[in-house]
Amino acid sequence: MTQIGIFGGTFDPVHNGHLMLAQAALTELSLDHLYLIPAAQSPFKPDDKPAGNGARIELLGLAFGGRDDCEIDQQELQRGGTSYTIDTIRDYTERHPNASLTCLIGADHVPTLPQWREANTLAALANFAAVPRPGKTPTNFPAPFRGQWLRGAPIDVAASNIRARVREGRDFKHLVPAPVAGAICELKLYAH
Repeated sequence: MTQIGIFGGTFDPVHNGHLMLAQAALTELSLDHLYLIPAAQSPFKPDDKPAGNGARIELLGLAFGGRDDCEIDQQELQRGGTSYTIDTIRDYTERHPNASLTCLIGADHVPTLPQWREANTLAALANFAAVPRPGKTPTNFPAPFRGQWLRGAPIDVAASNIRARVREGRDFKHLVPAPVAGAICELKLYAH
């Protein structure tokens, strides 16, 4: 059975924590392919206005480019509006009916899974995986969700911290891949 990972997020910007989670999932879950799916609008951050779609796609391409096992899927950007995981999972179950689907999520989202849109259907269609934050003990995935904690090498980095560092003129380049740092500077992203 084909093992597919689905990694959604705003990726505003993509950072080293995203790369670490992706690599941990590819290795520990023996994924055949990982799809990176930038959200049009996160339902958890309704007031946030992420950087433009083109800029976020460019940064993802710089971070994951050249990898045969990773691919950017723009379906949520093309749908527009608030992005819900259930819509994307339904699309993948139709396109890959014989695949096992695993959603990669941030550790902070694990306790909130029962509040996600159509939670019971979502739990039936996909498994979940997360990496614990440094210093935090993994908790059980809430029923009816099936999930596992990846070992990885958790690093404590948040996109909001990176945006603040750029805005304040502080160093951020150690938190993102070098090509992403260069593009953030060149495109003058997050400077205001």
